[in-house]
Amino acid sequence: MAPRECAGHPPPPPPQAWVWPGKMLAMGALAGFWVLSLLTYGYLSWGQGLEDEEEAAFRAQAGERPEPSTAATSQPHLIFILADDQGFRDVGYHGSEIKTPTLDKLAAEGVKLENYYVQPICTPSRSQFITGKYQIHTGLQHSIIRPTQPNCLPLDNATLPQKLKEVGYSTHMVGKWHLGFYRKECMPTKRGFDTFFGSLLGSGDYYTHYKCDSPGMCGYDLYENDNAAWDYDNGIYSTQMYTQRVQQILASHDPRKPIFLYIAYQAVHSPLQAPSRYFEHYRSIVNINRRRYAAMLSCLDEAINNVTLALKTYGFYNNSIIIYSSDNGGQPTAGGSNWPLRGSKGTYWEGGIRAVGFVHSPLLQNKGTVCKELVHITDWYPTLISLAEGQIDEDIQLDGYDIWETISEGLRSPRVDILHNIDPIYTKAKNGSLAAGYGIWNTAIQSAIRVQNWKLLTGNPGYSDWVPPQSFSNLGPNRWHNERITLSTGKSVWLFNITADPYERVDLSNRYPGIVKKLLRRLSQYNKTAVPVRYPPKDPRSNPRLNGGVWGPWYKEENKKKKPSKEKSKEKKKTSRRG
Repeated sequence: MAPRECAGHPPPPPPQAWVWPGKMLAMGALAGFWVLSLLTYGYLSWGQGLEDEEEAAFRAQAGERPEPSTAATSQPHLIFILADDQGFRDVGYHGSEIKTPTLDKLAAEGVKLENYYVQPICTPSRSQFITGKYQIHTGLQHSIIRPTQPNCLPLDNATLPQKLKEVGYSTHMVGKWHLGFYRKECMPTKRGFDTFFGSLLGSGDYYTHYKCDSPGMCGYDLYENDNAAWDYDNGIYSTQMYTQRVQQILASHDPRKPIFLYIAYQAVHSPLQAPSRYFEHYRSIVNINRRRYAAMLSCLDEAINNVTLALKTYGFYNNSIIIYSSDNGGQPTAGGSNWPLRGSKGTYWEGGIRAVGFVHSPLLQNKGTVCKELVHITDWYPTLISLAEGQIDEDIQLDGYDIWETISEGLRSPRVDILHNIDPIYTKAKNGSLAAGYGIWNTAIQSAIRVQNWKLLTGNPGYSDWVPPQSFSNLGPNRWHNERITLSTGKSVWLFNITADPYERVDLSNRYPGIVKKLLRRLSQYNKTAVPVRYPPKDPRSNPRLNGGVWGPWYKEENKKKKPSKEKSKEKKKTSRRG
């Protein structure tokens, strides 16, 4: 019998689902996936993958039909896995002490992305992935979407799942949304997903699925489609619960029809929680936050093993493309590590925006390689639509590029620059000015841009230390054996050659003023295309107490706003009669 933390109730298959012989047996086997994974597939001994006979045994246990030799669809199954707050160092193949055998194996057999960039915090990365647009082009260039704000991803943006549905894909999201929910139209099922199972907010308890945004502002945050999933309020750890749902989706879907799975795990974002058995291999880690973080990441690694196994078991793997990415850099005070990169989550130093990422697929031409070409999270939008044989409207101005040939065949990337962001609201640098920006750009404004090898930062880039693993004590942010950097008085511009100096140790802004001016002009050009910032004040109607104890849509059009429109229509009729 599976332990309670892995229990769940599989949903009935949709009416159009293709039912294959042995399906009921396979669904019954889902509850035992985690025990099988633990006992059979080497996590107690940190095995490096599945042996053929072990995989065959699992397939027999699940009542699996043989995987078809040829796919019925030329469109690949698209699996996008987004981890939350995973640090750049926090994967085995980057030298971490945390064991990640699944990620290591999948990356080694695929293409590692070693010049891959995301945004420094949650909402911006997710919005850019799902729209293919920079923050300045959606109005989300400041901070995150907070649960009490009447704000969401602008409704006039065609999302990735909407474009995939146009060409016949079944679209499913499991995990963390964090793109706003104040109106029903903002919910995932209204933005292109056939089904949604997960959380709407940016964080919450991994077991109870409750979140307090502030004192007196607490509520339940677990949804199935458009309704609170109260039936799942039974203490299941979210990483495992989400993986079970993915397994259920795959078990009930016809592999001859294309599927898009967006799996946005809550892990390894704070609060630092993990089932006790994942702590066994990390007793030697003194820092309690790092130890908890390691346990969470090990559980996540095992979850991805089970997702991969389900893809193989149910006949999807041979025609699938698996993309793995973190949404931003790690947070050292919460156990993460970006060493040897500078900075952390929430900053525009490399530690905040350079991410763990790889592509794993039998469809790759050059497997087992490393891609050092420039890739950004906006690139997945046009890349996946192209792979799906979809169309992008000519009038849509995207910031992403189709980089499939770069990844699969090793060709040069079409991307030569990245606008990391321009945030006109963020706290201004006291010593920044238009004069410091050569009359081209006000360097008090927080901004960052990459053009080929060069990276320019202005304003206040954020916390700038280089932080080795475990350099924070258990009592709080008291550091030892790490390097402290005090930003020099009057400093508001930095220039680095990232190719030669990926750790941002040598500021070249004084040595190369011509390059500084060139990049400042590029910033100014981008800024002319920016839309106004969307960052509304808190709305008291968002309080879960007013909505049945649940975080969810609260905004309703006021009746007062509707009456004038009726009066205007009557007035128009009178005018037309007079005419």
